[in-house]
Order: sequence, then structure tokens, then C-alpha cells
Amino acid sequence: MANDESVFDGDDEFFFGEDCLVGLPDYFLGLDSAPDCSHLSSTMLIRIGFFIAKERMREKKRGSRSTFTNFPLPNPRLRLRLRPSGLREMLLRGGATELSLCNSIILIPNTNTKRKLLLPMRASLFSPLSFSFLRSLTLSLSIHCRRNPRSNCLRIVRSLSSSPLSATRPRISSQVSSATAQPSTFVEHEDEDEENWKFSAIREGEEFQFDESGSAGADLKHLQIPALEVKELDELPEEWRRARLAWLCKELPAHKVGTLVRTLNAQRKWLRQEDATYLAVHCMRIRENETSFRVYKWMMQQSWYRFDFALSTKLADYMGKERKFSKCREIFDDIINQGRVPSESTFHILIVAYLSAPVQGSLDEACGIYNRMIQLGGYQPRLSLHNSLFRALLSKPGGTSKLYLKQAEFIFHNLVTSGLEIHRDIYGGLIWLHSYQDAIDKERIAALREEMQQAGIAEGRDVIVSVLRACAKDGDVEEAERSWLDLLRADGAIPMQAFVYKIEVYGKIGKSMKSLEIFREMQKCFGSANVAAYHKIIEVLCQAQEIELAESLMQEFIKTGMKPLVPSFTDLMNMYLNLSLHDKLESTFSQCLRTCQPNRNLYNIYLDSLVKVGHREKSEDIFNQMCSNEAINVNSKSCNIILRGYLSSGDYVKAEKIYDLICQKKYDIDSPLMEKLEYVLSLSRKEVKKPVSMKLSKEQREILVGLLMGGLVIESDEGRKNHMIRFEFDESSGIHSVLKRHLHDQYHEWLHPSCKPSDGSDDIPDRFSTISHSYFGFYADQFWPKGKLQIPKLIHRWLSPQVLAYWYMYGGHRTSSGDILLKLRGNGEGVENIVKTLRAKSLDCRVKRKGKIFWIGFIGSNSAWFWKLTEPYILEDLKEFLKVGGQSLDNNRLEDRDISFDSGSDSDDKGFDDGGDNS
Repeated sequence: MANDESVFDGDDEFFFGEDCLVGLPDYFLGLDSAPDCSHLSSTMLIRIGFFIAKERMREKKRGSRSTFTNFPLPNPRLRLRLRPSGLREMLLRGGATELSLCNSIILIPNTNTKRKLLLPMRASLFSPLSFSFLRSLTLSLSIHCRRNPRSNCLRIVRSLSSSPLSATRPRISSQVSSATAQPSTFVEHEDEDEENWKFSAIREGEEFQFDESGSAGADLKHLQIPALEVKELDELPEEWRRARLAWLCKELPAHKVGTLVRTLNAQRKWLRQEDATYLAVHCMRIRENETSFRVYKWMMQQSWYRFDFALSTKLADYMGKERKFSKCREIFDDIINQGRVPSESTFHILIVAYLSAPVQGSLDEACGIYNRMIQLGGYQPRLSLHNSLFRALLSKPGGTSKLYLKQAEFIFHNLVTSGLEIHRDIYGGLIWLHSYQDAIDKERIAALREEMQQAGIAEGRDVIVSVLRACAKDGDVEEAERSWLDLLRADGAIPMQAFVYKIEVYGKIGKSMKSLEIFREMQKCFGSANVAAYHKIIEVLCQAQEIELAESLMQEFIKTGMKPLVPSFTDLMNMYLNLSLHDKLESTFSQCLRTCQPNRNLYNIYLDSLVKVGHREKSEDIFNQMCSNEAINVNSKSCNIILRGYLSSGDYVKAEKIYDLICQKKYDIDSPLMEKLEYVLSLSRKEVKKPVSMKLSKEQREILVGLLMGGLVIESDEGRKNHMIRFEFDESSGIHSVLKRHLHDQYHEWLHPSCKPSDGSDDIPDRFSTISHSYFGFYADQFWPKGKLQIPKLIHRWLSPQVLAYWYMYGGHRTSSGDILLKLRGNGEGVENIVKTLRAKSLDCRVKRKGKIFWIGFIGSNSAWFWKLTEPYILEDLKEFLKVGGQSLDNNRLEDRDISFDSGSDSDDKGFDDGGDNS
């Protein structure tokens, strides 16, 4: 068709009536056979359904029923011959499964009129456009019903809006129940605060794979929801009140937050609790849930407000279903703060929303809500919810997922005590988690395998590989061989990782030649080995000090072109250092510089070798290189190595300088060096400084302010006496991967012992925290009073170039056009204060608000001025990616890719209205 709309042919107008209590899905579902109609649009399929309904009604009047019926389509050359029992398969292909969510939608023909219905041709069935069509359709038909009163007509507003999407759905035949158990896609709304995501899309693990099963997002229809009683508009006695409420119902959904709040404030003299409740419910009925939430938040600030549990529950459920999990959580917390326990539906929907969110930390929030659902609410979660949460725990690599072992065991315990069916992947996933622990619990693994056997569940390859991994960590050769035989008997090829574990288990007992034999067998079986196999066999040979074999395999590994090479270079250099083969160590380090980028651990090994040999000048050059390279930098081990070199050579002047550096960085000094160092210092100094002092330096203070502006979190205890700083970084961001190493070094003396890497490890976690200390009280009171983020009133005094630089690196973004954006959470008054301060520094900027987040944009030439001001404090390795016109390291950051300052800003030069809702 030339235009974007299609006209329903025929002389009949369709109404929502009562004399035929069959919903649209009953006409569509139950197809015995159907042609492939995947090329048809949703609109075309709806039209087919309308024609089926019309033919059904005609057959009912005639008192006959044919086996097959020909249904006309818009194209006269296209006719489908279908069974009138339904179009289930066709609609499932066409993406119209959501029709089963429509409650009380009834079709009856009326041959007295000739009005035509319009529907956008390419509209998705449950898109905002199609919902706007349904709303306009219901209004027009309700007017027609009032003009032509019939006993079987209902007002369309009540027919559609009185039942939420989670209401009871029409019964479906058992033969297709599995098809309808697929996750539902709810109404799509543009969310200004959170990213769009499928409601029940839970990412599968990169290591452990689950079988497809029912999603928790679709298991909502049997949950208990409190009844919400609200007076209808025509039940109100005052005509003027009805008129004003009707006007507000029409006006509020069309306005943004600021105008909406001002409109409600203007009605304070006459608005009551019942009136505001009706406004909120009406907005939910017409699926304007964002407006309903704003009305709800405005209600809470009024003196006459009385908590309404049913309203809060209904609104929280709707916000969760629409993917606005932060607003759902806000209402959830309101319910708890009122001393009430949220309903089971609110717990369920909020957990599923968190599981589906692509936001870092959402899995931890989902686990917390799940635990409170059981411990606080006393509810028994649905089987699908247990399975969905367990699947999410295993959706990351084993090194990360192993931290969730206690949570996984808690879910397993709840499944057992509730008497629910335990899926085979629950057993397999729990064994998989245990196999990644540093300390292997062999008894627990054996008990789980025994339970599987008693339940009649056969061990799959995933379970056997997990057992083999646990054997490799413990060096249990006998159990490893039994597992290997089980793998040979299992269907399918042996996975590569099983060979790696077998190599490791023989390396643990000192049989390096057997490990090499397994490695060659792996190459013969697959044609080549993978990176993990090369890493493991080189590690085993280096530990066995098989120099020639390790070197030959290293050369073989380099020729393959596979990466990374650094772990194998580290094993080789450690072997040379232990054998005092310093010449080989130096040549290996040079080769590493040519083929890859060495890390700090490799530099420390090379520095240690130079100090032991006595190459003082070369060791000093390497140490200076480390200090000047932000990506490498020095740590406590580096400083102690070079200090040992200066003390052993008698260069006490340089030893004192290194001592001053250690004091500045607050590193610990090795006890064997301390005795000699005290003697050296006593010759020139009256008092020996204490190396560690729990006090932030000026640089640390300014960095901390910049990070807090970018979103850093401070957590306080109940008495707000001690405070802890939580550093969180985006694991997908290349900029954050560099920044987290730098910050880990900057605040190393404040870090919690569990967040410090073990000896020889150079991996920095994406999340780490400081110890709880009273020293952070000032920053907690300024930025996180009462546990909520706030922009300090004195922020204009602290916006130094270094603060801006770290704000940019941690919470900023450079667009493809070269503009610089800074992310900020807070109130409008604080943002306005920041903008005034920046303009006083000749940094003109614009402000864009999206939900709770403000974006401060430096556009065009202003971005160049901003860069010139902050460049001296930007990390050297990040300058190329953050400077104006440079390359981009993070092109696909979801949260800021749609920010545009080309159009009028939501709050640019308009008083930075925060809506007055504390959101």
C-alpha cells in the first residue's frame, strides 16, 4: 500500500460486547495446520482474526459450522484456506503472542453502520502506537455505544482499562502451553532513566549453559494482588469536581515532570486523597504509568496523604513490568518504610526486573530482594523465579560467579524445603560453582552427585568436566581418571577444557612428562591446542624447571599468533629468576617487549633480577620507567626491591629518597630491610618517619571529590560514625580498566584486605572498597547525607581542574562529534550552582536531563577549553581516547549514546527544575 495505514474492508463495525463471551485469542489459538505466514505483518494477522470473528458470528446465526472457510484479504489475489478453529502458529510466527494478554476484548458485528477502522500497517501489536490506536478506538466506540444504546455494549474505557495486563488470561489448550510459556514483552515506553530491555531476557552464561525453561517474567498470573477500590468519575457528587478531574486526566499525561508538578500544585486547594488516587489509577488504566508515578510521588508530599497499600502495590507492579526497575524499587522501599510487607507480586516483578536489567550491580540487588522475599515476607517464590535467579548467578565466567556460591546454595535449599522439582541444571550449576572455589569442598560435590543419582538424573558432560576441574585443583588423579573414562563413554566429543584440567592434575603431582603427553594428544585430537592449554603446559614445565621443553613450547605458542602471551612469559621469567639465569631472563623480557605489552608483575621480576646481579644504573632506569608509565606504575614490591638494591650497594642518599617515596605512597617496608634502614636514617635524621599514616593527601582528596561527582558511592553504618567508599567500574569500558588500576594504587592503604590482590597477581577487580573509617565522615555528610546522593552547597569551592579531570574519566564521555559530557546525579539547585561555577571559569556549558541523571555538555569550542584545562591531570594512557578529536575507546556505552544537545534541553536555562519529587 502507498500509505502507512490499511483500511478494514467490509460493512461491519466491531464493538466490545457481552453477548459473545469469547476473547480474540480464542479465535486465534488452536491451529491444526497453517501455511507459512511469517512474511505477513502484525496488522495483516489482526485483520485475518477480524474476518474469522465475523465469519464465526455469521455461522452462529445460520446455525451451521463449516470445516474450512475462505477468508478474504486486502489483496484480492491472495486468499488463505484455514481452519476456523484458530491461527495459533501463524500468530506466534508473526509475533502476536501478546494477544493472549488482552482481557475482555470481545468482537461482535453491527451491520447498521459503515465505519472503517484504521491501524498503522507496520505497528507492533503492543507498541505505543498500537496502544494509542486502541485507546482512540475505545473512545470512539464508547461514544457510539452511548449514541446507540444496546444491552450488550460496554463502555470501552472500562472494558480495557479495568483489567491490567497481568490479569487472568483466556484458557489455552494444553497442546500449546509450552509455546505460550515464552516470556512476554510488555508495553514499550521510552524510559528517560533506564535502558530498554526485554522483561524476561536473562543472558545465558559464557561457561555454564542452561537448558531453555519457563521464564519468571511470564509466571505472574497466579500471584496475589491486593484489590484496589476507587470511586469512578460519575460516582462523585460535585459536578465541578468531576469536570476538573476530567480535565486533569486529559492534561497531565501530555506534560513533562516540571509542568505536571506545577499543574498539581495549582490544584492543592481542592485536591484530596481520593481525587489524587483516581488520577493515578486513571493514568495506569490508559497505560500512562510514568504520569501515574509522578502523581503518586506528589501525593506523598501532601499533608493529607495517607498510605494506600493497594495503590502502591499496583503502581509498583506496573513500573516493574514496564522495565522501570528503579521506580519500582522506590515504591517498594516506600512500602517497607510504612511498616508494611510488599505483596508477593511486587517481590516477584522487582526481582525479574533486576535480572533483566543491563545495569552493573543489578544481580546483587535481585539477590537481596529474593532473600527479603523469603525472610521478610515469608513467601515461597515460584519455581520459575528460583530457576531464573539461579541461571543469572551462573551467567558470568567462573572466576566471577564463584562469589555467589552461598546465594546459590540458599536457592537450592529453598527448592528442597519447598518440595519443588529440581532441574538437572541446578545440580550441574551448583557443582560447577563448587569446582571454581579456591578451597574445594569434595564432600559437598559428592553429596550433590549422590542426590542426582537418587533423583534419576544422569550426569552430563558439564557435571563431569566440573568434577575434573575440582580434581585438578586438589591433585586427585584417581578421581580425575574415573571422570575421564566417564567423558569417553559420554555422547559427543571431549571438550578442550577437559584436556587442560588433566594436564593440570598431573602437573600438581610432579608428572610433567605425562602432562606433555596429554598436551600432544590434545593437539592430535583437535589439530591444535587452545590458549588455556599452552598457558597450562608452559606453567607445568616451568614449575618442573624443564628449561628446553618450556622454551620450545613458548616459541611454538608465539608462532601460533594466539594471545595473551604475558602469563607464559611470567612463568618463564620466574623460572629463570629462581635458577639465577639472568641473561636468559633479560632476553625473554626483551622478547616480551617486542611481542606484547608487559605488566607490572613482569617489570618487577626483571627489576629483581637486575638488583640481584648488581646492575644498579639499569635497575634505576627500569624503576623510573615504571614510575612514569601510568599503566604500569610501581607498588610496594617495586619500592622494596629498589630499596634493597640501594642499601646493598651503600647508596644511602638514594635509599633515603626511596624511603621518602614509600612514606608518600604509604607502602609497607619489608622487615629484613627495616633494621638496616633505621641505622641509615639515624645517621642523618633525628626522627624516623612512620611509613603509614591514615590521612588522605591533597591529591587523594581532590581525586575523591571528582569521583564522587561522577557517581562514587559512600556507605555509612547505622550511627553514621564510620563510612566506606565503594569503587565500581564498568567491566566493558576500556577507560575504566585503566582508571581502576590507577585508583587501586592511589588508595591502596585504605583498601579492605579482601580487595588487595594476592602475591604475584596483577588482576584488579572491577569492584573494591575501602575499610570503614571515620575519616570519610566529611565526604559522607557533604555528598551522601541520609544515605542519598546530594550535590554539596560548597561545591563551587572544590571544582579544581584535577577534580574535573577525574570526574571526566570516571563519569564522563566524549561523543563522536568531539563534545564532552559529564554525568551528574542530584537536584536542580546543585546543578545550577555547578553551571554557574563552570561559567565563571569561562567554561560555557549546556544541561540535558534524562530522568534522574543530568548531563553537562561542553559543545564545540567549549570542549576544547575544557580539555585544555584538564589535560595535565588526565592519565597518560587515556589522553589519546579522551582528548577532543581523538580515538574512542568506548563507542557503545548504552547510557550516553542517545544524549543530544542539538534540540532544546529539558532543563537548559530553565531553572533546572527537579520536578519537586525527589526522584
